[in-house]
Amino acid sequence: MFTGIIQELGTIQKIEKLEGLSRLTIHAPKILSNSPKKIGDSIAVDGACLTVTVLTPETFTVEAIPESLKKTIINTYIEGAKINLESPVKIGDTLDGHMVQGHVDFTSTVKSMQKDGDSLILGINFPIDQSRYFALKGSVTINGTSLTISYLGDDYFEVSLIPETINNTNLSLLKEGSVVNIEIDLIARYLDRLLEGKEKEIKYSYLKERNFI
Repeated sequence: MFTGIIQELGTIQKIEKLEGLSRLTIHAPKILSNSPKKIGDSIAVDGACLTVTVLTPETFTVEAIPESLKKTIINTYIEGAKINLESPVKIGDTLDGHMVQGHVDFTSTVKSMQKDGDSLILGINFPIDQSRYFALKGSVTINGTSLTISYLGDDYFEVSLIPETINNTNLSLLKEGSVVNIEIDLIARYLDRLLEGKEKEIKYSYLKERNFI
């Protein structure tokens, strides 16, 4: 579990395309020194939870399997790219963002970017069939960053990036048409599932009472 608070803007040092997967070596001295890692630990890479397979004092290596390559922006990475990194939350840590699983639901594109004083308003498209998961003032994770929806349209939402987010994540490097990782709010997902179950119960009761089943 993660919080969506980015701990370091890492750099992709090396990309190896192997059969069925991609191996990424990432330079991240800050996150490795602040939170010592071991082989098998997890790190969120632009919001995708990946497992550490190799460690050096300043780099770690992860491997992305076909499912991750299909559902995330990992296939678009180039060497030298900046990526958002976060270690898993530990028991006793504060939850400063929101509950983030590190499971990217889909990728989407940047619709717009507008300056608003010291802030930056980022517009993100989303598929219509995903609209039920978004709510005004609700949470969303973009490239692993916990953000609050400030405007909600029929097929896009907006979030406001404060200077702290602009300076410490890769979101300020985006432009119109850029592709990003999106993770739906965990609570919204379970509420939708719960209501779906209740809807089925109502339908079943309705049919049973009328001797249709």
